[in-house]
Amino acid sequence: MRSLQAEGVKTIFGYPGGAIMPVFDSLYDYTRGDNPVFNHILVRHEQAATHAAQGYARVSGQTGVCLVTSGPGATNTLTGVADAMMDSTPLVVIAGQVSVGALGTDAFQEVDLVGLAQPISKWSYQIRRPEDVAWAVSKAFYIARTGRPGPVVLDFPKNAQIHETEWQPQHVNFIRSYEPCPALDMEAVRMAADIINHAQKPLALIGQGVELAGAHQQLREFLEKADIPAARTMLGLSALPSSHPLNMGMLGMHGNYAPNVKEQECDVLIAIGMRFSDRVTGRPDTYARQAKVIHLDIDRSEIDKNVKTTVAVVADCKTSLPAITRLLEKADHTEWKQSFTPLYQEEYERVIRPALLPHEGPLLMGEVVDAVAKATKGEAVLVTDVGQNQMFACRYFQFKHHRSVVSSGGLGTMGFGLPAAVGATFGAPQRTVCLFTGDGGMQMSIQELGTIMEQQAPVKMILLNNNYLGNVRQWQDMFFRGRKSFTRMQNPSYELVASAYHIPYRVVTDRKQLADAVQQMLNTDGPFLMECAVREEDNVLPMTPPGKSVDEMLLEI
Repeated sequence: MRSLQAEGVKTIFGYPGGAIMPVFDSLYDYTRGDNPVFNHILVRHEQAATHAAQGYARVSGQTGVCLVTSGPGATNTLTGVADAMMDSTPLVVIAGQVSVGALGTDAFQEVDLVGLAQPISKWSYQIRRPEDVAWAVSKAFYIARTGRPGPVVLDFPKNAQIHETEWQPQHVNFIRSYEPCPALDMEAVRMAADIINHAQKPLALIGQGVELAGAHQQLREFLEKADIPAARTMLGLSALPSSHPLNMGMLGMHGNYAPNVKEQECDVLIAIGMRFSDRVTGRPDTYARQAKVIHLDIDRSEIDKNVKTTVAVVADCKTSLPAITRLLEKADHTEWKQSFTPLYQEEYERVIRPALLPHEGPLLMGEVVDAVAKATKGEAVLVTDVGQNQMFACRYFQFKHHRSVVSSGGLGTMGFGLPAAVGATFGAPQRTVCLFTGDGGMQMSIQELGTIMEQQAPVKMILLNNNYLGNVRQWQDMFFRGRKSFTRMQNPSYELVASAYHIPYRVVTDRKQLADAVQQMLNTDGPFLMECAVREEDNVLPMTPPGKSVDEMLLEI
């Protein structure tokens, strides 16, 4: 507890059990009284603890903390650990373990957590002696939060929990062979600036690295001085305000048409804090072959991994961006920026307007997202589950502030949304948190309504219910001859479920009810579940089919 306090921890998400009981017993004294040190949130499943800690970390900029028991308690966290690793989320998981003397005996609830976690974490370590607790905790937080953030797992045998030692505070700020922030290579900076100064059609790709570095102002100064149009990855959506004149939309398989097409036309591609995911590049052997590629990233292993670079600037982008900006000439790329407009208009007429302004028929997912976005005026935090709800929400929500997007990107974890939204309410208690989820993802973590009930976490839940695993159903229709193999779902009565958890509820079956229901949801203190009965076979468009180039996006099916 003292070590966690020394790291500035305020909130812990956890679930007690036999092998971690001594730690929870100590926690008791730190959560009582007029000025408790910690706020412990009792989740209903250990995987939810990790996702809640992720949501907390993503909106607050702090390290998320989980406290769980051994065996299944520990293994239940591994999906969240892998998710945090893929999405660069700082997370420390502390898990109980059987005593050192019982290791290797197949003792009750024993599992090799260090071995399991090693490939999917930045560091995993077993604390075998009480003397090592302070050092291990400090090192865990240092690794989790520095450089490219990520998850750390501490395996805590019971003997180390119950034996005594004189606690001495530790402060780890250096690890041999670990270089969290590489020194800026000024020659690479000069080369990058020279290429940008000679560019006729530059395009910037903005990733979550800008959010993690807190480089929002540096990004704007860079883009505005060189007059560079920019597109954002899904996790980088709020790194640049939606209304910024240089914002050209979202990249990726279901991103906006113009930036995806223009990736294949630009002469200089500047990737900032993003990893060239396959969902962004499409077919890699045809991706941006005409462009010189400048890659700004803190993680050297990302350079040339998926896309060959012309110049790599390996550093924190809060450092590299201003260094490049100082060497840039003031530019004007009006004609190049205007060339995006016809492509946007084509997408608007064929995809966006039909999705947001339907005249008849069932509700559409896009119009629900649009209604909530307009009502929250870009001020809310967007949390999504995974699937069609995620794509529609990310396409049509609006952002004014940074750290406003919480979604499972790299791992695509269904069930992420509900606990992540709980965590976000604790990480940004002053902001409205809107969760968009599908009926499939909702049922994967529905037990966390119990956490919401107990904490009165003010999550505004928008359930887009189409009675399908919608994303898989769309692919089945497009690529598997419409054979809907086990994607239709029989749902419970969400009204009764909400009632059982004492959560206010309203169902929307007609678009005439939508605006009023959204206002009721936002005006209600605490949590609210708004279920929207949407068109069963609504599709997310545009879409780059698998194996196709990014400029082969489909605007209709």
